[in-house]
Amino acid sequence: MAISLLFGGALGGSTASAATAVAAPAAAPGAAQVKVPGAAQVRVPGEAQVKKDLRELEASFKGRIGAYAMDTATGRTVTYRAGERFPLLSTFKAPLCAAVLHKARTSEPGLMSKLVTWTAADMTPNSPVTEKHVKDGLTVAKLCEAAVTQSDGTASNLLLKQIGGPAGLTRYFRTLKDPISRMDRWHPELNDWTRKEKRDTTTPAAIGRDLQVLATGNALDAKDREQLNAWLLANKTGAERIRAGLPKNWTIGDRTGTNSDGFGGGNDIAVIWPGKGAAPIIMAIYTNRTPGLATDNAAIAKTATILARGLGKL
Repeated sequence: MAISLLFGGALGGSTASAATAVAAPAAAPGAAQVKVPGAAQVRVPGEAQVKKDLRELEASFKGRIGAYAMDTATGRTVTYRAGERFPLLSTFKAPLCAAVLHKARTSEPGLMSKLVTWTAADMTPNSPVTEKHVKDGLTVAKLCEAAVTQSDGTASNLLLKQIGGPAGLTRYFRTLKDPISRMDRWHPELNDWTRKEKRDTTTPAAIGRDLQVLATGNALDAKDREQLNAWLLANKTGAERIRAGLPKNWTIGDRTGTNSDGFGGGNDIAVIWPGKGAAPIIMAIYTNRTPGLATDNAAIAKTATILARGLGKL
């Protein structure tokens, strides 16, 4: 499924003009001037305003917010706690399937059509697709679809086995020139986290750069990049997070991660097209809260709004 076709279906003829895309509120302290060919010069909120807004949001959120956003058209970024470690949770399923696509392309032809079977003993919580196929199994491609679009936990374990387990995904992160992100455990143990835990963690900046090279760069073959983006666009778990904080006519593909029981963990990474033909934006938002508090989707959506405003897109 080509991205151009997806744009046509999702956006129709409602794309904003270049001048509208960079329109912003009155200049704030720390605002940066943006030059747009053929348009009046405008000012957009700078990094200082983003940090101020997110500090205020954190105060009511009762937790920690890590955020990274990049405009791939200009390379401009806005960040907040982007170098701090957070648990990957289920956001790892996007780079996991990228690693599987890469292996199929470079060293194991036919991998995506390989039939994988498992038993009831292999099942883990939150496996809405694989629980229906214990008797007949699924292809590796279908397991990737289940992992990315429905966050199927058993599917992610079966896919990890295709690339050498958690250590195999860590090695793949290193091929992306990411020295920080790491996988150490299987699902669901990888979701267990404390503030001193480094296992199964990333930083918003590290995973954001990974997503940029995977979804918009050359880390994957063009056809594999298109497939990864198609899975992200079809995700069914992110409606209340980054997608909820951005205009409805933007095209957004994402992968979420959640641990509401232990520390109110809520994550979302996304590749975002703010208009037909527009260069994509990358976002990575990671949150955790005081123990006992549930995941706050509204705070993630508000963070997305703040980041898009900081890039001059709202």
